[in-house]
Amino acid sequence: MTQIPDMHDAEPIPDAARAEIDRLLRSGDLFRYHAPSDSPVALLEGEFATHLGSKYALAVSSCSAALFLSLKALNLPRGARVLIPAFTFAAVPSAVVHADCHPVLCEVGRDYRIDMNDFVAKLDTVQAVLISHMRGHTSDMDAILALCGARQIPVIEDAAHSLGATWNGRNIGTLGRIGCFSFQSYKLINAGEGGILVTDDADLIARAIIMSGAYEHNWAKHPVLGAACAKWQNQLPLYNLRLSNLSAAIIRPQISHIAGRVADGRRNHDHVAKALNACPWIDVPDKLPQEQRAPDSLQFNLIGMSDAQVLAFAETAKSAGVRIQVFGLSRDNARAFWNWQFLSDLPDLPLTRAMLMRACDTRLPARLTSEDCSAVADVLLQAAHQVMGSAAA
Repeated sequence: MTQIPDMHDAEPIPDAARAEIDRLLRSGDLFRYHAPSDSPVALLEGEFATHLGSKYALAVSSCSAALFLSLKALNLPRGARVLIPAFTFAAVPSAVVHADCHPVLCEVGRDYRIDMNDFVAKLDTVQAVLISHMRGHTSDMDAILALCGARQIPVIEDAAHSLGATWNGRNIGTLGRIGCFSFQSYKLINAGEGGILVTDDADLIARAIIMSGAYEHNWAKHPVLGAACAKWQNQLPLYNLRLSNLSAAIIRPQISHIAGRVADGRRNHDHVAKALNACPWIDVPDKLPQEQRAPDSLQFNLIGMSDAQVLAFAETAKSAGVRIQVFGLSRDNARAFWNWQFLSDLPDLPLTRAMLMRACDTRLPARLTSEDCSAVADVLLQAAHQVMGSAAA
């Protein structure tokens, strides 16, 4: 039987980064605004914007920082209501709270996508929408953008899990007013921590640049945005959320690996999904027709199992080398909305709750081989048959 590698190891850093890292360590030149121009962070911003087809990019300390700055750059009033999906990571409502706004949670269905009936019902009560493409699953962006556009409600995309995914051929993260990406270790590009926001709006990115920590006249080192930034000199608070040159040096060589990692991740995901969908107790929701995914993990729903059987399934798979988290049954899981107790008015959201109680998640990195993926599928299938076979007996 194939020995399954540790699927929770992050992507290794390419050798191409080492020379630049060594140069930076020797020079001590880690601050993005130390050099007069062309710092590693500035070069990363240009390269990433070009890769996505956006006009502007701003690299910051995390995707959470990018979400926070996006909300602040929109100049929303204090207490503005921001609609978010209830299936997301706790950092998303936290960013909304940090921006002095109020999260409004929207139902999510068994396919991990926004329930459009609940979305429409709540849309007229909010001033902004933050779409979290959680685990790379894209909601109906055609409908969402049309509904928001008709009401002039800005849309921010949390694309932390969606670098390389497309919708109708366009890169996820470039559909709304602003898109935010993550470089945390378990994302497609691994820098340990880090994030970036992209937009085509010069005034919006100028505000974000100032607030990210371009104090005094450091904004002039964003040359294509000098005039847009100048008007905001001393007008906005400085939150100091900059990315360091060392992180940029780690990120830049990985941009050329995106297409290959996406192709390998999609191959691995579809290989395992096809095997699992032959099992009566497992369902892997299909993608939407407009969507091309870029998965580095696998989500599936367990069918016809009790809570005890779900937990037994996860334990059986773990003992065979495949770690599973069940979002709603993992203690203090940061993706289960009822654990966001920093929010004062948590709704019940029965659709999302029911989904989370049976939705499973496991890493499935692009570096796995087809043999590795077959072994993962075998473990999951055997775990389901062992649990449900014992129940039938």
